[in-house]
Amino acid sequence: MESEATHRHFMLNKPYGFVSQFVTSETKRVKRKKFLGELYDFPIGTMSVGRLDMDSEGLLFLTTDGKVCYHITGTQVEKEYYVQLDGMITDEALALIEQGLEISVQGKRYLTKPCKARRLEEAPILAERAKKIRDAKHGPTSWAAITINEGKYRQVRKMTAKVGFPTLRLVRVRIGNTLLGQLSPGEVVEVTSLV
Repeated sequence: MESEATHRHFMLNKPYGFVSQFVTSETKRVKRKKFLGELYDFPIGTMSVGRLDMDSEGLLFLTTDGKVCYHITGTQVEKEYYVQLDGMITDEALALIEQGLEISVQGKRYLTKPCKARRLEEAPILAERAKKIRDAKHGPTSWAAITINEGKYRQVRKMTAKVGFPTLRLVRVRIGNTLLGQLSPGEVVEVTSLV
């Protein structure tokens, strides 16, 4: 059995357009997708700790330690996201998100756990995204911070859409006590431990 000292851990600012994995079984579609291995020479056995979908950006942990992966993806570790929304988010919509909403997960109804949601009065300072969001002529946008302890597929996007404010941009800015900070898109930093 591999000792703790031999495991390696990484932090990455996942750029827009990358898939949070290294290989895929969909060989026909591989040519059109960008994978994490293009950003850094990760050791064999490295896995992403949770995922960010292709359209999402921000803090992603990677590790060779399955126990660490299981702990972080569990419900005891908070994940915070900054989301740019279509329209001006209301207090009522934020309250509904905080209480928990029924969304669809793998074709089944799922009630999200209570979480934290707050309006950001100013747009956060983030690296410019590779693909433009949209022009201001299409209407106003607003920003919110949403902190969850779970991580169902496209959960935050489904939650904001459910209350009438679709997500235009999603950036994970914190996992546990670790902040995205000044990591540039695509930048990888090896660390001694995660969370």
